[in-house]
Amino acid sequence: MLKILFAGTPDVAVPSLRALAADSEHFEVVAVLTRPDAPTGRGRKLTPSPVKTAALELGLPVLESDPAEPTFLDELKVTGAQAAAVIAYGRILKQSVLDALPCGWYNLHFSLLPHWRGAAPVQRAIWSGDDMTGTSVFRITRAMDAGPLLVQSETPIGEHETAGDLLTRLGESGALVLRDALRTVEDGTADPVEQAEGDYPVAEKIRVNDAHIDFSAPVEAVDRQIRACTPNPGAWTELDAGGLGLDDGLSTLHVLRAHPADMTNPNVPGSLVSGALAAGKKNVWIGTGSTPLELLEVKAQGKKAMRAADWARGARLSEAARCR
Repeated sequence: MLKILFAGTPDVAVPSLRALAADSEHFEVVAVLTRPDAPTGRGRKLTPSPVKTAALELGLPVLESDPAEPTFLDELKVTGAQAAAVIAYGRILKQSVLDALPCGWYNLHFSLLPHWRGAAPVQRAIWSGDDMTGTSVFRITRAMDAGPLLVQSETPIGEHETAGDLLTRLGESGALVLRDALRTVEDGTADPVEQAEGDYPVAEKIRVNDAHIDFSAPVEAVDRQIRACTPNPGAWTELDAGGLGLDDGLSTLHVLRAHPADMTNPNVPGSLVSGALAAGKKNVWIGTGSTPLELLEVKAQGKKAMRAADWARGARLSEAARCR
C-alpha cells in the first residue's frame, strides 16, 4: 500500500481526492495539503478550499503550511507519505521538497503534454480551436509541467463546451487516470517516458482584460473566446445602449452563453457591423467580423444573469446600440 500526500485546492481536484481515498486496497491518503482559508463574498468571510472541505468530510488530516517554509519538511516527514498526488494546488515546490518523498510527486495536468504547459491549459485549448485535449499524469520536476509522463488520456472538445464544462469533465475522468497511474507507482510497474522536446505553446493565465470580447474577429473566434473565458474570468464587453459613443454612457455586459447564429434562420440579420446589436422577440444577435453571433444568456451591470432576449426587452436598446 502506497502512503500518499494529496495536494490540491479547487473543485476540480476533489474527484481525484475522493478516488484515491476510496481505493484503500492500494493507497492510504495520510494527509491533505491545501491553501489556507481565503476571504470570499461581499462579507470577505474566511472560507475553506473545496479540497479542505472534502478532506474534512473524509476524516483526513489537513495541512495548510507553505511548502517554502523551512518547517514544512519536518511536517511532511511526520505524515509518513511516500508519494504525493498534485492537482491544481497552486504553489511552486522547491527541489528539497520534491526530493523529500522517496516515490516522488505526481501531477494530473489537463492537457496532452507537452502541449499547453502552464496555468490555463483548458482555456487555451478552447480559445485556440483545438479539437482534442485530455489529461496527463507526470512526475513533477523543477521545470514547469515538463517531467516524465506516466500516462495520458485523450478526449474531444465539445462544439459548445465552455472551459468550466470541460474542466469539470476532465476533473472526473482524470481522477481515474491519476488513480490508475499511481497504482503503477505502488506496484513498481511505472515506466515514465520523457516528454518530446520542441517549441510548444504555453497556457498563460487568462486575465480580465484578456476576456474583453473582440467582436471584430470572425464569429468562430469570438465564440471560442467567450467559451474559453467562461466561467472565469468571464467574457465581457462595454455596452453603449444609446449608440452615442460617450464613455460615461457605457456599462459592462457579461456574455455567459452564445453561439454562432444559424444562418439558415430567415430571422437572422443579413449583415451587422462588428458590435452592433439586433433583437427579435426570442433572439438577440450581435455583429462580428463575419456572420452574427447569437447571445443566449447575459449578465448586465448590477443585474442577475438572464436570457438574452429578456435582457434586451428590459434594456430598451436603441437601433444604434453597440458593444465595444
